Amino acid sequence: MSDNQFPPILQFGTSRFLQAHVDLFVSQALERGAALGRIAVVQTTDSPASTARTAALASGKPYRVLIQGIDRGQVVEQNLQASAISRAVHAAQQWPALRQGFVEQVRVVISNTGDRGYLLDPRDTPVLLGAQAPAPISFPAKLLVLLHDRWQHNPHSTLSLFPCELVARNGDVLRDLLVGLARGWALGDAFESYLTQNCRWANSLVDRIVSQALEPVGAVAEPYALWAIERQEGLTLPCSHEAIVLTDDLDHYERLKLFTLNLGHSYLAERWLSDGRPEHETVYQAMHSPALRADLEALWASEVLPVFAALGQLDAARRYVDSVRERFANPFLQHRLADIAANHKDKKQRRLLPLIELAEQVAPGLEQPILRAVLLSQHERRTRTVEDPP
Repeated sequence: MSDNQFPPILQFGTSRFLQAHVDLFVSQALERGAALGRIAVVQTTDSPASTARTAALASGKPYRVLIQGIDRGQVVEQNLQASAISRAVHAAQQWPALRQGFVEQVRVVISNTGDRGYLLDPRDTPVLLGAQAPAPISFPAKLLVLLHDRWQHNPHSTLSLFPCELVARNGDVLRDLLVGLARGWALGDAFESYLTQNCRWANSLVDRIVSQALEPVGAVAEPYALWAIERQEGLTLPCSHEAIVLTDDLDHYERLKLFTLNLGHSYLAERWLSDGRPEHETVYQAMHSPALRADLEALWASEVLPVFAALGQLDAARRYVDSVRERFANPFLQHRLADIAANHKDKKQRRLLPLIELAEQVAPGLEQPILRAVLLSQHERRTRTVEDPP
């Protein structure tokens, strides 16, 4: 592939999660002729880990995804090869080539930029729209410059964007963020209309535990996988796959995952921090601590499931908790609580506070003392952990 050629799918982020989720789906779909094409990944940070992954992915060679776990009581072990990624670029170092390739060839944008990926940087200003300007610092500003280039080249072009960050209504949030940034840069009504009318911003939810990175690239993941995407007119999917679900009720999927799996992870991380538990303890090991397991089960039973009961969704929530329990007790995954504890304070705000607020609306008599205590605690990470989001 030449320096100016890009495949139709552009992905911001090199995380192990994307390698074992979206990238694997596209790879499997390509084998059936059911994908738009291959993927170019973009490194958006300067972290050494991301740089190493980018260098390994740039070769375009297949990488390994090891699927291990328990699925409805049966042991699953699969050694897969993922081959969807054909190009990898470092945004800061290869910005001109990225800008040129984005203008004509990209049809779908995927992102998973971590817990702080939507933060703006005051150093990003409209001067970065210049032809010879360096890459913006923040991900939203990078994306804005690319979209502005595309609009100038062809104001009638369309694009589908699939944010995979664990943010409720992530497509709406990212769209509104870019519209606000465009307004702040005084880019005009016509470009704002392009952002809102020609670009399709998909709200979606990703769900798969990817516990370990393989070196130099690759990942270990559980069998369970879901990419729930809110249905909307004009949306172009990167591929078709059995794990991709188009839905008119994305909120249902978001609540189940956020308030049971993600909340459960953050509760275990809180106990890891507050109790001074073993430095390298995993979710699997925590689930085999009788006292800690009992506390987590009590939290689900007394402070989470009653909210779903008030919503009329108790049966679905119980089934999902059963699956989460099996996933947490997966003996194959070395999912370290130290990794989950990254950005712990921010995660608690996103995972616990909305459930408390929802309970106040639909189950006003529910006290939720455990959740409130965890939310108010000031425990911070005690070790520096990897940047790859769990």
